[in-house]
Amino acid sequence: MPTSFLEIVELPDGTIVLRRAEDEGVLVTLGFSDDAKTFLQGQHVEIAKAMFNIGVQMAGRVSEGEFERDEEGPQTLH
Repeated sequence: MPTSFLEIVELPDGTIVLRRAEDEGVLVTLGFSDDAKTFLQGQHVEIAKAMFNIGVQMAGRVSEGEFERDEEGPQTLH
C-alpha cells in the first residue's frame, strides 16, 4: 500500500472509519454498539483511535514479512 496520510472519521451514522485523507474510500470500518458506547462513557472515538493505531502498526509489520500465516482455514482470534 503506498504511503499516504490516513484519517479517522466518525460518520453521521456513528460508524468510525479509517481512510486515506485524499480519498473518500474506506479502508477499515469500526462500529460500537450503544451498550459499548455507554460502557466506554462516550470515549469510543479514543478507543477507536487506539485500535486503528495498533492495526496500522501491525499491518506495517506484516508488510515487512515479520508475520506469516502457516495454516489454511479459519483462525481462532483471542
